[in-house]
Amino acid sequence: MRKEKELLLNEIKDKIDGSTAMVVASYDKLEPNTSWQLRDLLGKSGSSFEVVRKRVFLKAIEKSGVTLDETLLKGHIGVVFINQPDAMAPIKAAIKFSSENANLLQVVCGQIDGKMMPGAEIEMLSKLPGINDMRANMLGLFVMPMALTLSVLEAVIAQSDSVIEKTSES
Repeated sequence: MRKEKELLLNEIKDKIDGSTAMVVASYDKLEPNTSWQLRDLLGKSGSSFEVVRKRVFLKAIEKSGVTLDETLLKGHIGVVFINQPDAMAPIKAAIKFSSENANLLQVVCGQIDGKMMPGAEIEMLSKLPGINDMRANMLGLFVMPMALTLSVLEAVIAQSDSVIEKTSES
């Protein structure tokens, strides 16, 4: 049995080391069908959800060099391993899924860009607009003055055309 635990420990450690970010969540009643729906949703966004035993998880994060206050881990633990540059898309998906399913998951903490954050901070970040929305807003800020300038110039040209037309008619 010891070999199986060691393999499981190494598997979790490899997932921690190979992830760009991770979110640790606790849950009470996660039915198999709901769990598969969550896994399917997260799989589409470049991440995975694993139910992990606390002791194995604590040993794996210790081996990976991640510090975590183990008193935060209460109840059953699930971890979202994120394997893409934009960590917020899977986090938003997981939090939205949880809220749509009677708040199944409570975000305990997470590691984004190598920094460990409390669950409240991660939930707050998930409410911010996504990277593509922020890019669109920034582009809009750059384009708006040019569009307004263009509309003013078009109005001046239209007025001068009407003046020329009226003087040529007289």
